[in-house]
Amino acid sequence: MPQADSERKYPRKASSIDFNGNGVDDYADIVAGARADANNHPRYDSGYYEGGYPPADRGACTDTVWRAFRQAGYDLKAMVDADIASDPESYAAVAPKPDPNIDFRRTGVLDVFLSKYAQTLTTDIADHAQWQGGDIVVFETNRHIGVISDKRDRDGTPYVIHNMGQRQRENDYLAFRRHMSVTGHYRFDASKVPQDVLKAWQGSR
Repeated sequence: MPQADSERKYPRKASSIDFNGNGVDDYADIVAGARADANNHPRYDSGYYEGGYPPADRGACTDTVWRAFRQAGYDLKAMVDADIASDPESYAAVAPKPDPNIDFRRTGVLDVFLSKYAQTLTTDIADHAQWQGGDIVVFETNRHIGVISDKRDRDGTPYVIHNMGQRQRENDYLAFRRHMSVTGHYRFDASKVPQDVLKAWQGSR
């Protein structure tokens, strides 16, 4: 669907927050960050790294998400680590032995984090208007995660920016005849995050 038609039929929902003060709202920044990762086309790598972060030319689905949040000024790793430390019970099923080197790169952990600090939205793919650029989509609870694009196919189904090692990292995965089932759909809201958990990006990666 041409971008102009998409924006007319499905008006973009902008975030009221511009966390990094760059003149771009959070949701647009999240899309831009995810797209930058897609364009960088990191080799799929879900391996363990001391310090947590894989090299810029490597990554898995969860790396697309923290890199997207980085574009908006958030340190998702630091936020996840802080929340697990303050509320380990919520994460017990997905992080029974917390490890800051990997927890923020686990889909199940991000699903818990977003369920606490994001607006929970419909998982009905056919409800096109409820899917907006910058939303986060989780598949089968802990199997896969991606960022909803601001682009749509001709039927109005939003594209997903994600990494499962495929050639085209921004695609209409939700319209594929066979795809993993959607179990989570979130719209991040920094106003819900406690100040002791909210962390700004300070790193260089």
